[in-house]
Amino acid sequence: MLIDATAVPADRGGVGRYVDSLVSALDADGARISVVCQLRDAELYSKLAPNSRIVTTSESIETRTARLAWEQTTLPGLVRRLGAHVLHSPHYTTPLANSAASVVTLHDATFFTDAVLHSSVKARFFRGWTRVALNRATLCVVPSDATAAELVRVARANPRSMEVVHHGVDVDRFHQPTPEEIEAARASIGLPRMPYVAFLGALEPRKNVPALIRGFAKACEGRANPPALVLAGQPGWDGQVERALDALPHRLRVIRAGYLPFAQLSGFLGGAELVAYPSLGEGFGLPVLEAMACGACVLTTSRLSLPEVGGDAVAYCGVGAGDIGAALTELLDDPARRATLSSAAQRRSKEFSWVQSAAQHRTVYGRAMAIHRRGL
Repeated sequence: MLIDATAVPADRGGVGRYVDSLVSALDADGARISVVCQLRDAELYSKLAPNSRIVTTSESIETRTARLAWEQTTLPGLVRRLGAHVLHSPHYTTPLANSAASVVTLHDATFFTDAVLHSSVKARFFRGWTRVALNRATLCVVPSDATAAELVRVARANPRSMEVVHHGVDVDRFHQPTPEEIEAARASIGLPRMPYVAFLGALEPRKNVPALIRGFAKACEGRANPPALVLAGQPGWDGQVERALDALPHRLRVIRAGYLPFAQLSGFLGGAELVAYPSLGEGFGLPVLEAMACGACVLTTSRLSLPEVGGDAVAYCGVGAGDIGAALTELLDDPARRATLSSAAQRRSKEFSWVQSAAQHRTVYGRAMAIHRRGL
């Protein structure tokens, strides 16, 4: 198998964590894989997959245009040169001319269902490539039953062309933190003692952060010692965030923590009073699972795939500021409920592993290869 990791951004978001964790688990499971990546990631993948062949691109493909051109013109030749039987393209796009069986991961359907939550260019691009993958790939991997159902509904996907494979959680990075890890995370965000509500993710419209900010303000009304709200993650492009922040009462403290190193995430998530992730919809919901693994009490929505991840181990709310505020109030006022959810979240998170996900991916590769051979 050849895994194309060239689309992974330097800053590891959800897609990056998916590819990195999958490659590492496949390598540990003894799968015969090659990984093609950008030069900047060669050392990382050599460590993640020490038993696998790591190939770097010979040219710079940092921009999306350059990477797509490389994918369509150079990658097919690399597939032939390496003798790969399966090419796994883990982020929507794949070569139109490819001699091997092709597996493409489609992460969500929100480019169809909630296009306004993305830039117009991005939405058109990924809608187009989702349709191409569904029509031309041997098989498509999707991370949840909800995503598969949405693609059948909005893109007329053939259910037999898709395989549902849940993500896992990296327990080395996301685990119940030690007191020292919590202290280090608190020092990093400038809150040595004050309790806080945590959010982790890009500040983009789909994450519903403006409603979270307004809901947080409602939950703090009349509260003598309100917690802080800490927004960690990349800036994103949601202009409503600043407007929501400007409308907050001055007595409330909101910290824009920005990007936090992986080493601090367990302490940040596990050290919070609760983690709020009121997303308008996810293809899987990896941040929710990662917070659960850290022993956090998690508040999220019941949109799309999120109940598949959270089950009965998280609290749910609507997407409006009033609903979020009411749910935050209930949880902040009920430490016993938060402790119960924390314990349940840790137990449920153990049901998701990259070992299991890698084994299921290997099954998909085998099925794709068999289908491809029958079609030759």
